Amino acid sequence: MSAKSEKRPATAAVVMLFVTLALAASGCEGGDGSAPPTGTRTPSPSTPSVPPAHVLAVKIDNVAPARPPTGLENADIVYVERVEAGLSRILAAYSSQLPPVVGPVRSARESDLELLRQFGRPTLAFSGAQSKLLPVIAAAPVKALPPGKAPKGAYFRGGDRAAPHNLYLRPKRAVPDVPGVNAATYAGFSFGPEPAGGKPTATYGVRYPAARFAFTWSAQRRQWLVTMDGTPSRTSAGRPLGAPTVVVQYVRVRPSKFRDRGGNTTPYTETVGSGTAIVLRDSKAYKAAWKRPTATSGTTFTTAGGTRLAFAPGQVWIVYAAR
Repeated sequence: MSAKSEKRPATAAVVMLFVTLALAASGCEGGDGSAPPTGTRTPSPSTPSVPPAHVLAVKIDNVAPARPPTGLENADIVYVERVEAGLSRILAAYSSQLPPVVGPVRSARESDLELLRQFGRPTLAFSGAQSKLLPVIAAAPVKALPPGKAPKGAYFRGGDRAAPHNLYLRPKRAVPDVPGVNAATYAGFSFGPEPAGGKPTATYGVRYPAARFAFTWSAQRRQWLVTMDGTPSRTSAGRPLGAPTVVVQYVRVRPSKFRDRGGNTTPYTETVGSGTAIVLRDSKAYKAAWKRPTATSGTTFTTAGGTRLAFAPGQVWIVYAAR
């Protein structure tokens, strides 16, 4: 069965306690004649209470043979991190809705565990891990969901590409009870109108040792369109891949004690602490400071004056870059 053959689900019912600000952005027609997919519900700043978190995090392959991804446009948050040999991998967080299929699914890393602590006890879908890391994952406060522990039919191999880049997840068979709350609610992000200031910016780039990203503002789609390794990114349906807000978060990336099969040391991305960031939204780049005091805390982004920096409604990309 091919991932492309799966049918898209009907739009999920809107949770009354939350304002679906993302729907306003979907009224802008894209350059290809289609409305840009919002795919998420944006938290309301006036929400009096928030249901307990139940986030599904999926580790997604991001090398050239694994592209285009399936279901990534429906994630609430897309985290991009560096892995062995200077390549990149994606951790996508789903909580407001579940697409029919996500993938291709690949292996987990140690730094995923620290990153996910902010979501309570999330489900982590992954295809495996370095053997010495498996006991660490088992002891972590996550619900580990590799294929061997998943319900029947939750994973399948697609026929559109070669292994190992063809393992896909049917999220609704794995985690049917997500709360309908944007994962950004638990991550500590703030959403609201366009902030004052900012530098008009057309494109912003990030380089890893063996991967590169560019984010280009599209006034038609009201999104930062993603380019990976010099090629414009697309969804599995052929639409441009982009997000209203992209955060380039400068962090410490250090060697971990783990290595891959080729002997390459696995990088560890430190997401607890503080540092600087660039926030891209509404055709501008904003200098920001980030702070995450503990692993169980969310991350706050503030302006030079100490004001919380509001993100645009919709999906958020967090790209971790070495400082």
